[in-house]
Amino acid sequence: MSMVNTEHLYKAFGRFMAVRDVNFSVEKGEIVGFLGPNGAGKTTTMKMLTGYLPPTAGTASIAGYDILDEPLEVRRHLGYMPENVPLYDEMRVYEYLAYRAKLKGLYGKNVRSEVGRIIDRCGLNTKRKNMIRTLSKGYRQRVGLADALLGTPELLILDEPTNGLDPNQIRQIRELIRELAEEHTVLLSTHILSEVEMICSKVIIIDNGEIKAADTPEQLTGSLRAAGRVSLEYKGDLDVVMRELSTIPAVKKIIYEGTLPGGWQRLVVRAEPGSDTREKAAAVISRLGYPLRHIYRHIPSLEEVFVEMTRHD
Repeated sequence: MSMVNTEHLYKAFGRFMAVRDVNFSVEKGEIVGFLGPNGAGKTTTMKMLTGYLPPTAGTASIAGYDILDEPLEVRRHLGYMPENVPLYDEMRVYEYLAYRAKLKGLYGKNVRSEVGRIIDRCGLNTKRKNMIRTLSKGYRQRVGLADALLGTPELLILDEPTNGLDPNQIRQIRELIRELAEEHTVLLSTHILSEVEMICSKVIIIDNGEIKAADTPEQLTGSLRAAGRVSLEYKGDLDVVMRELSTIPAVKKIIYEGTLPGGWQRLVVRAEPGSDTREKAAAVISRLGYPLRHIYRHIPSLEEVFVEMTRHD
């Protein structure tokens, strides 16, 4: 059973269709990056999953519970951290988390033990008696994450958890999310693609309210057009080398990029996505008796995948 499963999910605001025919699943124990440009439908989809917005059509389930038919069970199994965490500034950190724990059905000693555990887990021990209004942005994000963790939900839905943080704070929150994934399934929305590459086992890309891709980062980058690109530098006859390289299976195009100091020629070999022509290209240069000083296969980044799938030009 999938931890999250959506089927033909739609959400309209008047005549504007924010989410259209969204289908994806998140398996138990996965960390899934949910990516898309601003206004693509990420937050709307997350709000539907958490019960903050009803879908216009379609359905979804969390831990096997339908978001429409069993909303209370759904909320018992998930923790949600919105992009802009709503906190009560005039409460102390411990007071706020104890209040939230009671709202989630914890009482008496269970509140004290659970809040103590979460404060320790989120690195808030030195701030437990501080007024929330005195906290830095980084610690406010930690309080929001602590709130989502109360009750040990199976699923964490985190919407831009590192939004507005400095590089050191981003690293701290990222490491915390990585640790939390040992006990929770995580659905993570973020604009920091390097972050997704480092911690996510699966990526879902949404644009204009539609799912454009859902796969592992490795599979997505491997399928990109740039994944078959090899650059090389050699000395020798340009026309002969270009002609011979074009005979290699899977090669689609040879691009001359200029002559470097010392007479070294630079070429780019474009081949089918996922193919690696380095060995055969090097063998061609060797067979012709020409010196080869550089050969490199371009490894696309998740950012390139994102741009290629969401560009509208």
